[in-house]
Amino acid sequence: MHDLKIGDSVFVQSYKHNGSIHRTWSKAFVVDVLEDCYVVVTDHTWVVENDNRRWLTREPAICFYYKNRWFNIISMVRKAGIYYYCNVASPSIYDGEAIKNIDYDLDVKVFPDGSYMVLDENEFQYHCQKMNYPQDIQKICTDAKDEIVQMVKNGNIPFDFSYINDYIMKYFGLISEIDDVKKTEE
Repeated sequence: MHDLKIGDSVFVQSYKHNGSIHRTWSKAFVVDVLEDCYVVVTDHTWVVENDNRRWLTREPAICFYYKNRWFNIISMVRKAGIYYYCNVASPSIYDGEAIKNIDYDLDVKVFPDGSYMVLDENEFQYHCQKMNYPQDIQKICTDAKDEIVQMVKNGNIPFDFSYINDYIMKYFGLISEIDDVKKTEE
């Protein structure tokens, strides 16, 4: 079994149900490894889409990749506040190469004021047919979307500013420590 440790760098790979690659993050910095979740930060990280389009993330994002839940949550720390992008996806695994999951289209976008939008319901329905999602997967996905919405409404972790702030401060502290070690080695 491969284990991640705080301070490790790791790739993140998202697939589609048919096994094709969906999106890859070139580098994520591990800030916590919990029993049920990998917590990583992407900060000015290259992202490659399935069509080879590349883009650079604009701000630090604290990402929660759950091991036993059918979603992951990306919290983007911006000047205007914390925005969340929640992906309905299979539970995440780390296989020694990357944190991996299967993206199931449905997304929930959450704004700093706590309002939210459910996105990509048409894409989900289309892929249910095109990729032949089994009925049990379809139900798991809609239940996961509903769970995310309920977490947002209740202000559950990680939809809490202080929780995200603690992780961003931990990230900057770890980066500072690594920079100090590099300077002493030079």
